[in-house]
Amino acid sequence: MTQYIEAIGRRKTATARVRLYPGTGEIVVNDKPMEQYFGRALDQMILRQPLNLTGATTTYNISVHVNGGGESGQAAAVRLGIARALCESDSNLRPALKAAGFLTRDSRAKERKKPGLKRARKAPQYTKR
Repeated sequence: MTQYIEAIGRRKTATARVRLYPGTGEIVVNDKPMEQYFGRALDQMILRQPLNLTGATTTYNISVHVNGGGESGQAAAVRLGIARALCESDSNLRPALKAAGFLTRDSRAKERKKPGLKRARKAPQYTKR
C-alpha cells in the first residue's frame, strides 16, 4: 500500500478529491491523463499553478476524482485540492500558497432563480400596450 496525502477542493458545484503520491509529476484526472480530460490549455495551466509556484512539478504523482460542475469549475476545484494537499505535505509551503490565493475557497455560485423573473435578476420585458 503506497502512502498518499488526500485533500478536497470545491468550486461552484464541482468537487475534486486529490491524492498526492511521491513520484515523477504525472497527473491523472478521472482515470485519464490531465491533457486528455482538460482539453483547454487554460484549465491545464490553472491545475499546474500551485505546483509551479512551489517547484513541485516533478515531485508528486497526482490522482484526481472530480465530479459536478463544468470544466472551469472543475479545474478550479482541482487547483484548490492540490494546494491543500501540498500544504499538508509541507507546512512551509503554506505562506506562498496563501499569498497567491490558492488556499481560498471561491464561494461564488449561481444565484437561484426567483419567481416571476426569467433568471435570478432578469425581469420580463416591459410592454406598454
